[in-house]
Amino acid sequence: MEHEDLVEYAVEMGEKLGADYVEARLQKTLSNVFLLKNGVPEVSGIESSFGIGIRVLVDGGMSFTSLNRFSKELVKEKVEGAVKMAKTSSKTRKKPIVLSEEKNIMGSWRTIFKQNPLDISPEEKLEALLDVDKSILETGKRLKAMVPGRLIQLSDTYTYKYYVNNEGTKVRGEIVGVSGFAVITVVEPSSGGFEQQYMDMGATKGFEVLEEWNLPKKCAELTEILVKILREAKKPVAEEMDIVLGPQIVGIACHESVGHPYEADRILGREAAQAGESFVKKEMLGQKIGSEIVNVVDDPTIPYSYGYYRYDDEGVPARKRYLIKNGVINEFLHNRETAGEFGVQSNAAARAMGYNREPIVRMANTYLEPGDYSFEELIEDIKLGIYMKTFGEWNIDDRRFNQRYIGKEAYLIEKGEIKHLVKNPILEITTPAFWSSIDAIGKAELMEFEAAICGKGDPDQGAPVWHGGPPARLRKIRLGG
Repeated sequence: MEHEDLVEYAVEMGEKLGADYVEARLQKTLSNVFLLKNGVPEVSGIESSFGIGIRVLVDGGMSFTSLNRFSKELVKEKVEGAVKMAKTSSKTRKKPIVLSEEKNIMGSWRTIFKQNPLDISPEEKLEALLDVDKSILETGKRLKAMVPGRLIQLSDTYTYKYYVNNEGTKVRGEIVGVSGFAVITVVEPSSGGFEQQYMDMGATKGFEVLEEWNLPKKCAELTEILVKILREAKKPVAEEMDIVLGPQIVGIACHESVGHPYEADRILGREAAQAGESFVKKEMLGQKIGSEIVNVVDDPTIPYSYGYYRYDDEGVPARKRYLIKNGVINEFLHNRETAGEFGVQSNAAARAMGYNREPIVRMANTYLEPGDYSFEELIEDIKLGIYMKTFGEWNIDDRRFNQRYIGKEAYLIEKGEIKHLVKNPILEITTPAFWSSIDAIGKAELMEFEAAICGKGDPDQGAPVWHGGPPARLRKIRLGG
């Protein structure tokens, strides 16, 4: 990749100017977005960004700068400015920034794919969206229901990164990602009632992933479920009962009530103005927060996952991270700055979504590890309960302590059998109560993941992630509806 010499020059210049630590990251991103709204193509988006981000640490003060015009003169000017800013910052800090000590790495990683999305014509991408729209309309027509709202999106992204720091680390990364998104609104002609649901897919694969997803079939099935909810769902009983949650709800709970509050920068209060606080405190490491069978993991190394990476944006090798292990708070998500403050090693959670964005603590793929129950075993001894397969709405407070899920596709469980659909059951519960109420978890073959773009930071950085897991059973929960 061109201009890599300027990355190394920036690091050399930072050292010459007295920086204790200096890193530079060249990042090139190409993105395409195709959108179909009610069968009509909307304006597509094509985005390209290419530049270098530079970060320096001087006397315990840190600063970040970036450039997208390439010359040694401009690099020198930017590094000089960053060093001055870091020196000024160091004088105002009560406590100096100390980075965790990490091994020097020489590495590279890339996505494995068959069809590069950049080689696929716009016409072929649009045709894929039209096939999805057609399947939705045909399903609505067959069921004699109206589908007036159909928003379908297909996106692909190519990113190249070259990272260097003055400790000897050099890492190259090349990643290709594809994502699909749909929002479907179904209306019952006789009553005017409506139901709406979204679907979100994403992977670090080539365009061949569309065949694996089979979006026309998935969206047709979702349309049919929405029609059934409109016509058949009954109001649930609001009383204490057992509940089985599907992978979608398990996944969003992992992301929102474990992943976010376990971000070390949030624990330190640095996200309070933008993304909220955390009920978790540093001294809670080792504290029991769930039942013994609960293991919540964040793992960037899952092949083809939407949050996949082998090295983070500080050059630290990625690994599987046990946030909750056997029901106990086991570790937090760290970059080198928070790891230094906590006195631990970084676990490679530093991610930057553009050359002009500083690496901050982020999740990757957050999920509940499987247990050993079949779905039939999860429900067989439930006298009265709810199987809440998907949600239509979720909420969680800024501290990630109180959470609420409104079921979308949900069924009554009676005497160990799935019965009729129920309308919008509501689960309101605290985070410790949620994880402590789990007494059974589904097998690995029941695991599912959902893609998402996780927002954080100021300026905002939307990071691709997965969240998911198998179904899980919670005992003695009071549901509303």
